[in-house]
Amino acid sequence: MRHNESEQGRSVRLLKVGEQIRHTLSEVLQRRETNDPDLDAMIISVSEVRVSPDLRHATAFVKSIGGDDEAMLAALKRNVKPLRGQVGRSLTTKYTPELKFLLDESYEEASRIDALLRSPEVARDLDDDEDEEPGHGAA
Repeated sequence: MRHNESEQGRSVRLLKVGEQIRHTLSEVLQRRETNDPDLDAMIISVSEVRVSPDLRHATAFVKSIGGDDEAMLAALKRNVKPLRGQVGRSLTTKYTPELKFLLDESYEEASRIDALLRSPEVARDLDDDEDEEPGHGAA
């Protein structure tokens, strides 16, 4: 592995640029600086931004907190140009990436895994494992 790449294969520079874009988007949305009443009325979490290797495209993973995800995505798509402009002012890269917004489904996945771990079948299996003494498994 090259020393300028993370374990996931993305370079440190891409990760830094993605994090800088995430911070900028989060601040703009938090401060209600979009001049869109629909968007300004929403609470939006920007969990991650992935940047393409050529720094021309960025995908922001977003989630509406207590709101309608479809309405949030529509509002973000309506405001993509002003948001891109604000991102461009915060970056020191040659290009300002084209922004794309996708719904962050990791929250639902975490909830699904949590529900599975709390299910009676898993709890029963965990209780059975604790009853056995270490090194004396069932034969």
